[in-house]
Amino acid sequence: MASTFREERNAKARERLARSLPSLFPPEVIAHAHARPLIPPTPRLAIESYWRHHPIRADRLARALATRAGHPQGWTWRLGSDKASGLPLTFRTPPAPFREAARTLGPGHCRVCGGPVFRLGWHRDLWGDGVLNRRAEWHAGCVTAWKLWTAPSDFVAPLAKLQQRRCAASGKRLLKTAEVDHRTPLFRVWRDFRDAPWPDLLGYWGAPNLQVINRAAHVEKCGDEAAERSAFGRGADDAPAA
Repeated sequence: MASTFREERNAKARERLARSLPSLFPPEVIAHAHARPLIPPTPRLAIESYWRHHPIRADRLARALATRAGHPQGWTWRLGSDKASGLPLTFRTPPAPFREAARTLGPGHCRVCGGPVFRLGWHRDLWGDGVLNRRAEWHAGCVTAWKLWTAPSDFVAPLAKLQQRRCAASGKRLLKTAEVDHRTPLFRVWRDFRDAPWPDLLGYWGAPNLQVINRAAHVEKCGDEAAERSAFGRGADDAPAA
């Protein structure tokens, strides 16, 4: 019965998706959609599903788009004291100049990388008409990248796959209790590298600086980092707010 229901649902979803597809559409997204156990019935849902299932690819894309945009002139990484400013309230939040109230580019431009947003939240103008999606302020891929950067513990499986499911600290097989860790801790990024170019900073939140390690190794690493922070006094948490 369940199999019959799924087949009927997918047949309707496949037909609806085919009817609503624009003349040009990323072929990799179509292939992904048709391979899902439950086919997304609209192009927008197909794109969201594609990036949700490819977080490492989304991370690489978002950082590449940030590199293309370049370091905004006059921008420095600062912390804020209220959400209205758009400034991060803690150094654990990725620096994002285009999320700041004073630098946001408005509808049709991504708040993460600053690039133009085209139809269906895509990052490239596949249609060649230069029309921006004025109802969007995020690339679909940048949405997933931001989730990875701000909640990496939700992405243990794809990160562990990059390591052949081996603990990055000990080389032993990862256990079910394995946890995501930043190779270079974020307090050290704020303390030592805050003046680095903005696109380079994003790498400390992305896959290049993320590792999956067994809990015992993580506890030991956190202890060492706590001692390091203590040795430098009150440390990064006391950085003045903007």
